[in-house]
Formats: sequence, structure tokens, C-alpha cells
Amino acid sequence: MKRRAIVVVCDGLGVGTAPDAALFGDEGKKTLQHILRDGKPKLPNLTRLGLLHTMYGEAPAGLPAPDGAFGRLAEAAVGKDTTTGHWELMGLTLDVPFPLYPDGFPPEVVEPFEKAIERKVLWNKPASGTTILEELGDEHVKTGRPILYTSGDSVFQVAAHEDVVPIDTLYAWCRAAREILRPPHEVGRVIARPFVGANGKYQRTHRRRDFSVPPSGETLLDRMTRHGLKVHALGKIEDIFSGRGIATAVHTVSNRDGIEKTILAIRDRQDDFVFTNLVDFDTKYGHRNDVMGYAKCLEELDAFVPEMVSALKPGDLLVFTADHGCDPSDESTDHTREYVPMVAAGPGVRAGADIGSRKTFADIGATVAEHLAVPSLGGTSFLPAILPAC
Repeated sequence: MKRRAIVVVCDGLGVGTAPDAALFGDEGKKTLQHILRDGKPKLPNLTRLGLLHTMYGEAPAGLPAPDGAFGRLAEAAVGKDTTTGHWELMGLTLDVPFPLYPDGFPPEVVEPFEKAIERKVLWNKPASGTTILEELGDEHVKTGRPILYTSGDSVFQVAAHEDVVPIDTLYAWCRAAREILRPPHEVGRVIARPFVGANGKYQRTHRRRDFSVPPSGETLLDRMTRHGLKVHALGKIEDIFSGRGIATAVHTVSNRDGIEKTILAIRDRQDDFVFTNLVDFDTKYGHRNDVMGYAKCLEELDAFVPEMVSALKPGDLLVFTADHGCDPSDESTDHTREYVPMVAAGPGVRAGADIGSRKTFADIGATVAEHLAVPSLGGTSFLPAILPAC
């Protein structure tokens, strides 16, 4: 019997305040709890699998016994960004955070970037990605100067109108920035942010691209590749890992697209590991403080859960998790330091198995590694607790 693992990262879906949240200014941040309170989504399928059980003492009373296994994981790395979270899920835990720029980037970064692209930049401060387009979109269109901004995450973001700066040129600018951003300014990601529209009414397009710093050590994806296993990446996974350890990759345009492509991969492909990122939770709703939009996005995923689970074959293990929180009810638009969920399903998964609160995201990677008979990089596998026959 062939064994496969499928991990779906619901980007930004925290399930409660992390033990060390105070160190990050995130006391009381609870993404899922606040969405349930304020958005009141109907999530019958995710509830049946065990998602609400991952909130433990804060779960609603009277929940049915879950069909899947469940638990939650705290982050061991010193960060709350996408790159750090995904790397830890795959066994690489950072003990030094990526640099942050609350006051914008210094001249030793901006000046060589401006020289490389042969024009000055606009802004160079933290900003909301949608608000900054409203403020500076017209000036960018008039001058051709790209909008440079960051956030509470370790990101160097370059926004440009697709009719003003061709998309390939924007990507080239971001590659140039990636080369410039060496230690001590080695940010986690350089992000191309193309947009369209006119006269103050602009919207970002799906042609965003992330240029991540390569993993600083071995990840489970690297190890799988060395052991002859095939990894299929969906969404921005390829970007986060700089393509390392990935046999095939497909960029997606929305959560729905990512979900549908994941189901097709489960049904039709023979990859050993399918690794999906669903970014809309974070980008479209968490960062925009849109509780109702986040709630509807969860309902969209919920509607596809039965189809995804029914596509599983003997030997398959499906895990839903996240990389950090992004509480849309928060006063800021930044990521939040939270527990992330672990909900597992598949033939043989013990219904109601509770793995408790774990100390590192790396336990996900350790579990996948054991399931696929690959030596683990770290963390503690919970596979025996959820698949007793293993």
C-alpha cells in the first residue's frame, strides 16, 4: 500500500493566544475564536473533523465527537511570519528572527535598489497593502516610481501597476532587491505586488510573487527528495522554500483554486507529499481586518471538505494546519503569535484522537516523516496517537 501525506496550510488561521504572545505584543489575539464570535460562520464539516476542538477550553459547549484527530501547536521559532512558520512545519526551526523595519529601510538598502532599477521609490515605510495603493497609486502611475513598503513582517514589498511596469520587469526588480538584501538586511521575503485600475481605484492582482531567502538549513522537503520521494507544491509553497526539495509546483490564484487543485492532486496524481498553502485567509481578510470576509472564506473551505476527504485513498494522511495567526479583529493588520491547529483525517485515523498542545510546529513534519518512512529532522511524531496501526 502506497503511503501519501497531504498538508494544507490555512495561512493565518490561529486558534488561540500562544504561551509567549506577550513577548510579541499579542496578548488576547485569537483568530478563530474571534471569527466565530463576530462572523458566526457555519462550519459543519470542519467542526465534524475537529477544528473547533483545537480551541480546547474555549470551544463551544456541546460539540459532537470529532471524526478526525485534533490538537494545537505552539511555535518554537522566534518569529511569526510566513517563512518562519512554514520552515518550522518542515523541521527547520529558526533561533534568530528575520530583521524588521518599523521605520522603513535604511539608505544602504534603498540607494542600491534605486540604482539597480534606475528610478526613485515612493514611501519606504510600513503600510497596509491596500491602503497604500489608495494613497500613492495615482502618483505611481504618473511618475513610474514603484511603491516600496514593509509591514510587521520581514518583507520588502514592491508595488507597481501592470500597465506602467511590465510584470517581468517588476519580477526583475524584486530579484535585484533579493541580491541586495544580504545580512544584516536579509529579510524573509521580497514580494512583487502588481496591481491594476485607475483614478484612485486600484486592486492587486493574482500575479503576486514571493522571492524568499533560501532555507538556512535542511528541511523535510530536501530530505524527501534525497530519499526519492516526490513533493508537489501548491500555492506559494514553491516561493517560500525557493523551489528546494520540490519536484512539481503550481501557483494558485485563490483559495478555491488551491483547494480544487489539491483535490485533483489527491485523486489523480501519485506524489508522495502534497503541500498546499491557502493564502486568502491571511492576505485578503486577516491583514485587512475583514472578519466577515474571513468567516465566508472558512465557509468556502468547509464546503469542499467532504470532497477532499472522500478523495483520500488507503495509506493517505490529510492534515490541516497553519503557519501563524492573523486575527482580523485586531487593531493592527499584522500577524499574531498564536497556536495553530492540527486536524487530521484519512483511512485509519482514529476518530477523536487528541494530541494535546504541542511545543513546536515541527511535530507536523516529524509525523509526516514517520508516515512516509523518512528520517525526521526534529520534533516529535504524533502518528502513533492518530494512526494506531502504524
